[in-house]
Amino acid sequence: MSQMESNERMLTDNLDQNVELIQQAFFHTEDLVVEAVVFGHKKGKILYIDSLAAKDKVMDYIIRPLKLSKGKNALETLQVSEDKQTVTVHTLVSELLSGSCALLIEGEEKAILASVPVEEKRAIKEPDSEHIISGPHDGFGESIDTNLMLLRKRIKAPSFKMKKYVFGHLTDTNVALMYIDEVIDQKVLHHIEEKLNSVNLRKLQTSTGLLEVIQDNKHSPFPQALSTERPDRAASYLLEGKAVLIVDGTPEVLVLPTTFFAFYQSVDDYSMQWIVGSFFRIIRLISFLIAVTLPAMYIAIVSFHAEILPLGLLYSIRTSIEYVPFPPILEALLMQVILEILKEAAIRLPSPIAQTIGIVGGLVIGTAVVEAGLVSNTMIVIIGLTAIASFAAPFNQMAVISRLLGFVSMIAAFLFGLFGIAIILMAIIIHLCKLESFGEPYFAPLAPLRTNEMGDFILRKPNKNGASPS
Repeated sequence: MSQMESNERMLTDNLDQNVELIQQAFFHTEDLVVEAVVFGHKKGKILYIDSLAAKDKVMDYIIRPLKLSKGKNALETLQVSEDKQTVTVHTLVSELLSGSCALLIEGEEKAILASVPVEEKRAIKEPDSEHIISGPHDGFGESIDTNLMLLRKRIKAPSFKMKKYVFGHLTDTNVALMYIDEVIDQKVLHHIEEKLNSVNLRKLQTSTGLLEVIQDNKHSPFPQALSTERPDRAASYLLEGKAVLIVDGTPEVLVLPTTFFAFYQSVDDYSMQWIVGSFFRIIRLISFLIAVTLPAMYIAIVSFHAEILPLGLLYSIRTSIEYVPFPPILEALLMQVILEILKEAAIRLPSPIAQTIGIVGGLVIGTAVVEAGLVSNTMIVIIGLTAIASFAAPFNQMAVISRLLGFVSMIAAFLFGLFGIAIILMAIIIHLCKLESFGEPYFAPLAPLRTNEMGDFILRKPNKNGASPS
């Protein structure tokens, strides 16, 4: 019997036959525990998945009360906060996989389900990927219930709604769509719900996997939903009329729709004077341009437009590259690839070793390639500044994109000089203007121009109604 056929079966009044149906649905897995129990004059079987249900709860709240029940109604005897009944094998199997315990009784064509999941939750702590100087230091976790609680604590409006979804035929992953009904644009909400209702996945384990399916433009390098592990940031976007998607099992929630400029806003902007916060926002946006164009500018100037440099600077650069055997494009590509390798190695290694690799590896390799005459001193400086500029983005999603676009602009500069860089920048701007995030313009409020949304854009103007850390 196939799993699909067994899932569609109904329970019978034969106890042993029901147990066999459940075992077949689980392909006779050995961690499906079946325990016999007698209460009053009735015989029953208790089933649960060994690793998903808490054994102490099964004993204290189900087995022991049943043995002491003296023939009372089984449903009234169970000492659990959540119980229900089912007559289908499919529902019973789904509940067992969610940490429930099933009670089958001889002569009854139904099962009693009691929720007794193992509660293994890590402590709430600040996410490592989104450190801030001041502000709340809690973060989302892997449990969807914990994440919902963190948002509910911050937003107590009665119109704060949640809709549940389950995706993945193999994983049955719970997904929660959160929004404030009186604030969100109903057209945007309808667009998001249409996307979610059309999802048909075989498995779902991460929020990024869900985003790849529901985003409007699947071929754009730019992220069309903001991924964050900070409850304060997610709550602030909810208050601004955004929606939040929470995927069970991952600490990263999705904020949608989003804009390009949201990726360069930080919680710290609201912990300081608006002038200072605005200054750092401008610095981050400039860092994006540096990460995309700086190596390309060097390649274009050295290869095609050396006459635009002051004579002293031109002499210094020519001296540094005189004995380098490779053209500037190969220098830049070589150093960028080495930088990415060092970064990936530092991420994968344990923290103490990663720091050593990052510092010693960078210094040793940088010094060695210069002394060997493979790369010029100027190129080391250029690549170092580019790396620092890319890391200035508050979100790693945009930091990676800026470095990838840097490779494209370097090739364009090698082929066409400054004209190639101009073409790439125009192509990026045109793409950003055309891109949409769940029905909303990605480059808003610049394209289309929305002057009423300029108050918290590049400049963070003083907010008389209270700042929000978005």
